[in-house]
Amino acid sequence: EMDMPLTPVLASMEMEGILLDLPFLKKMSVEMAKRLAEIEKQIFDSVGKSFNVNSTQQLSDVLFNTLGLEPPDRGKKTASGHYSTAAGVLELLRGKHPVVDLVLENRELSKLKSTYLDALPLQVDANTGRVHTSYSQIGAVTGRLSSNNPNLQNIPIRTETGRKVRNGFIADKGNVLLAVDYSQIELRIVAHMAQDESMLAAFRADEDIHSTTAGAIYGVSPEAVTKEMRRHAKAINFGLIYG
Repeated sequence: EMDMPLTPVLASMEMEGILLDLPFLKKMSVEMAKRLAEIEKQIFDSVGKSFNVNSTQQLSDVLFNTLGLEPPDRGKKTASGHYSTAAGVLELLRGKHPVVDLVLENRELSKLKSTYLDALPLQVDANTGRVHTSYSQIGAVTGRLSSNNPNLQNIPIRTETGRKVRNGFIADKGNVLLAVDYSQIELRIVAHMAQDESMLAAFRADEDIHSTTAGAIYGVSPEAVTKEMRRHAKAINFGLIYG
């Protein structure tokens, strides 16, 4: 009743494909390559020697031996006998030394460049001039559509540079790209099923439910809720539903 009628719609979406602004992506890739070279030079200047920034072992040696930074977990080493330089570890070290922040920026830009700016143009079909992803109705546990070959659902949005990559996706002449989203559909269902008075009141008043929850948790007015408070409240709201 639901999945089968949607199949021809998805098939036509796959065949239609998605248009890329190739000159924009190429220009951004060149700019990013320059910035990556600058970052690498700054790292080498700060450390006093050159090394392979992408080697986890060499980076570990530089951070914890050459620079003498304190590993967040002294008792834990990787199989190679080095302290971890995973993203979570570097986030904990952020601000302790300029090199850490540079390495984090280097990783973010490298990933954007290789995964999107350089890889997507190579997947443009020669006949249609578009990228053709595959949509799956049963690929995600949550029941959402998933996209692969290439995955077009993970185009970054959290950082300014990541958001800029999205400008590489364009509409054909005479068309527009339209973003449509339900407003907190899952929490509305929960409020209805639970008949939770405060949640229902918040939705009826067209309030931001995460800010309302944050205000209740922290005992502050909705206007005084910070981004961090809202983030914690969001984790609680969805944690209560999904665990």
